[in-house]
Parts: sequence; structure tokens; C-alpha cells
Amino acid sequence: MNVLNTVSETALITLRARAIETKKRSPIIQDPESLSLIRAFRTVDLTEGQRKILNRDLPGSLTTYIALRARKYDQWAAEFLQKNPTGLVVSLGAGFDTRYWRITPDKDQYIEVDLPEVIGAKKQLLGDRLTYETRGCSVLDRVWMEELALRKKEGVLFLAEGLFMYLPEKEVVQLFNAVASTFSDSQIIFEVVHKKYTGGVRKKMVESKMKRRSGTEAGASFQFGLADGKEVESYAGNIRVTDEWSYFEEPGVHPKILRLFRHFKAFTRTQWTIRATIK
Repeated sequence: MNVLNTVSETALITLRARAIETKKRSPIIQDPESLSLIRAFRTVDLTEGQRKILNRDLPGSLTTYIALRARKYDQWAAEFLQKNPTGLVVSLGAGFDTRYWRITPDKDQYIEVDLPEVIGAKKQLLGDRLTYETRGCSVLDRVWMEELALRKKEGVLFLAEGLFMYLPEKEVVQLFNAVASTFSDSQIIFEVVHKKYTGGVRKKMVESKMKRRSGTEAGASFQFGLADGKEVESYAGNIRVTDEWSYFEEPGVHPKILRLFRHFKAFTRTQWTIRATIK
């Protein structure tokens, strides 16, 4: 099995969080496939850092956030496929996500794109259970997009959960522009952080907090952010923001007092998700 690089370790954190949540008495999401993946990981050679992540007791606030985010993306993806019976879901930077088993689309309606070492590891760990299509390349590589466009240019849902904030701003803007110029009648759902956390003292504070909560420096440095969700509409003329979501808005947020923060933009627009159409 290929040794995962430090950036790819972020995928182990979200996998571990979903597994922890699944074991709870009243879980936010049911994700038994995450437990299977954890067991499979423990049968192969891992680095010391990777072993620590897969055995770490993550903070409850972090596991709740990741579970609520996963549930919301699941809901949106299922809704999209219900409205678009011939639609296609493309998960960008999917890591060790298990959404396919949670929303159960047809295998030809789901594609994951991630770095070659991540896709290779996932294939080895899942074996015959991995029946849907995967592409082992950077999401910034235009090849996957060009190949996809040959088969489908409309009715595509792009998911980018916990991805864009770790990529260079210029390249994220170029990716949006390429997607918008290649596809139509489609959607993109992506997570973003406020621009003020991508530089200076605030950036260092986030890096320190992320390291304490996850036990790793992997993926702790934000590079891309927005001051306002509508900014993404300037990346291409056919992009329109339709929804913005923060986990403070979810009934399942813990402790429940955090729901009060949904009324304050300073909290809801720190790290949030945007859904946009591509006309």
C-alpha cells in the first residue's frame, strides 16, 4: 500500500470522526462503512502519525461538526439525484469518504476524484466493494474534467467537502472558471472559510487550533477564502449562489446553545458551505 502523504492525512481525520459518531447511542449519521474502512486500515502498514489519527479520541465538537456537514451534503446529493434521475455526482478530493453507501446511487451515477495514492489505497482497502468510478489525479488537473465532459456536460453535481480552503486561491478560481465553462444545468456545493483566516495572525491561530484538535499538522493551513459567498459569482458569468449553510443552523448541533449563533454572521460565515448553480 502506498504511504499517504501528510496532506492526505486530513482524510483520515474525517473518516475517524464519522466512525466515532456512528458508534454513539444516537448518532447524527449512520456510517457502518466507515467502521469497515477503519478495520481495514488496521491490517496494513501505516506511519506512526496515521496510526495515532485512527486511534485518537477527537473532540466532540469536531466529530459533531463533521457529522452534521456530512449529513447536509448527503441530503443535498440525494435531493439532486431525486430531481435528476440521470444525474451524476462527482466528489472532488473525496479522500476516504463513504457517501456512496449512505445515499446509494447507481454505481454509474457516482465518481470520486482524488490524488493517486489516496485512490490506490481506497481500492486496496475496499476491494470488490468499490464498484463506482474513481479518478486518481489532482482535482486541479483538467484531464478528469475533459474526460467527464465527453460523456456528460449537463446534470452534474460537484461536491467539494473540506477541500478548496487548502488549495491556492488562483488555482481554485481557475477551477471554478473551467467547470463553469465546461458544464451547464449543473450544481456545485463546496465548503469555504472566511478570507480573514487565510493570512496573518488569524491564520496562525487556526493552524494551532487544528493541530490541537486533530493531532496532526496535515491540512491545517488555509489558503483560499471568501469575504462573502456571492464573490464566487464573479468567477464566471453563469454561476449563481442559491444557498449558504452553517452547522450552527442545524438542530443537531451540540451544545444546543450554539444554535443561538446562527443569528450572527460573524459565526455563521467563519467556515460554511455554499451551493451554487451552473447555468
